[in-house]
Amino acid sequence: MRRVAAVLIVLIASFAFSAFSMVNPDYESPVVKVVQYASPAVVKIDVVRTTYTSFDPFIDEFFKRFFGEDQSPWGFQRKSTAVGSGFVFDPKGYILTNEHVVHQAEQITVTFLDGKKYDAEYVGGDSELDIAVIKIKTKSAEKFPTLEFGDSDKLVIGEWAIAIGNPLGLQHTVTLGVISALNRKIPKPDGSGYYTELIQTDAAINPGNSGGPLLNIHGQVIGINTAIINPTEAVNLGFAIPINKVKRFLNDLVNIGKIRKAYLGVYIQDLTQDLAKALGLKETSGAIVTQVVEGSPADKAGIKVNDIIKEINGNKISSASDVVAIVHSYAPGDEIQIVVERDGKTIQFNVTLSEQQEEVATVEEGYSKFGITVDNITESDRKEFSIPDRIEGVIVKYVEPDSTAYRVGIRRGDVIMYLNRKKIENLNDWKEAMSKVKSGDVVALMTYRNGVRRYITFTISE
Repeated sequence: MRRVAAVLIVLIASFAFSAFSMVNPDYESPVVKVVQYASPAVVKIDVVRTTYTSFDPFIDEFFKRFFGEDQSPWGFQRKSTAVGSGFVFDPKGYILTNEHVVHQAEQITVTFLDGKKYDAEYVGGDSELDIAVIKIKTKSAEKFPTLEFGDSDKLVIGEWAIAIGNPLGLQHTVTLGVISALNRKIPKPDGSGYYTELIQTDAAINPGNSGGPLLNIHGQVIGINTAIINPTEAVNLGFAIPINKVKRFLNDLVNIGKIRKAYLGVYIQDLTQDLAKALGLKETSGAIVTQVVEGSPADKAGIKVNDIIKEINGNKISSASDVVAIVHSYAPGDEIQIVVERDGKTIQFNVTLSEQQEEVATVEEGYSKFGITVDNITESDRKEFSIPDRIEGVIVKYVEPDSTAYRVGIRRGDVIMYLNRKKIENLNDWKEAMSKVKSGDVVALMTYRNGVRRYITFTISE
C-alpha cells in the first residue's frame, strides 16, 4: 500500500506540474513579432567628431566665462566618440535619426542586428526640429530592410509603445510601455528653445536611444525617440518626435539637405503680467502680436496688431517661443488654425504658411527691444554669417533703420554675447537681462561680427 500511495503522489505531483506548465501553451506576445519584424531595420550609429580642450580645465572655464569661448587659444583638438540609434526608411539605405546624434560628425558608422557595419554620410538635418537623414555608403545595389511609418495623429493615450535602440551602447535593446501623454512641451537641454508636440512614453529610454524608433503594436514607426527627463529627477519619462511631423520634411532633407522653414510673418513677444495689466487683460497666457508684416500669411488671414495668440492647431500658447517652435514644425504650404483673443473675443483664423526666404528673414518671429529683433542662433544663421559653433549668444534678425541701435552700428547678423556683465547664451538669457534694463540706463553690448568682438554702448531712451 505504501508503494501504491507513493506512486499516486508522484503521479499527482507530475500532473500538477504538467498542468501548471501548460498555462497559455500556444500564446506568443505580439511584442515578439514586432521586435522580430523591426529589429533588422534598426541600426546602431557610432560617430566620431572633433572637440576642443586645453591642458588645464581652469583655463577652459576662464575663457568660456569671460570670452564666450569653448576653449582657450592654447587649446588642442581631440577626437571624441558618441553613440546613438536610427532606422532605415528607404531600401537604398536612407536612415532617420536625431540631428544631435550626427551633428558635425566627421565619421559615421552604422551597425545592423546581424553585425554588418557600413560607413554612412550625412545627407541633411535640422537642429531646431532635431531630425536628420544619413545614407549608407555602398557601391552595390544592396537593398536594406526598412520600417513602415504609422500615423501619429491617431495615437491614443494608453496604447502600447515599443522602443528599440542602443542605450549606453547596448545594441538592439527592446523596452516596452504605453503612450503616457501627447502634445508635450519640454525645454531643450541647451536652452535654445523647446521641443513641442512630443509623444510621452514610459517605455524606458536612455542615452543612446536617441534617434531610434518608437513603434506601435503593429510594428509601425510612430515617433523618433529624442529626449529624457534627468533620471535624478524622474524615471520612465521619455519623449519622441511624432512621425507625422517628420514626414512633413522628409523630402526636403533627402532632396535638398535642409528644411524649408515655414513663415507666418508677425512680430510677437511674451505677455508679461505688467503688460497684461497695462492692456487691461486678466490672463498672461499667450503671445501678443506687436507687428504684422504686410502681405504675409498672417496679414492675408486677418491677424492684427495686439491680437493675443492663444492656440495653434490645438496647442496652447504660453510664450512667444511657443509660436516660433510650432510654426517651424510645419512646412511651407501647410494650413494651420490660429486662435487669437481680440477685444475680449475669441477668433479663429485658417492660415496657409509660406516659405521663409533669406531676403525676408528680417521679419521672422523674434523678440523685439529698443529697435532690434533677436532670436536664438540656428544652423542656417551660422552658415550665412560664418558664426563658429563656439560663439554663443542671440543673433540680431532685424534693426529698425531710425533706431538708436542702428545709429550705434548694430546690424543684422551681429551676435550679442554679453549685456553689461551678463553672459547671453540664448533667448531666455537675453529676456532676463533686458527685464532689468530701465529707461535712462547705459547698456554695453559685446557683439561678434566677422571674427571680431567689440563693445557697443548707448543709453536706453524713453
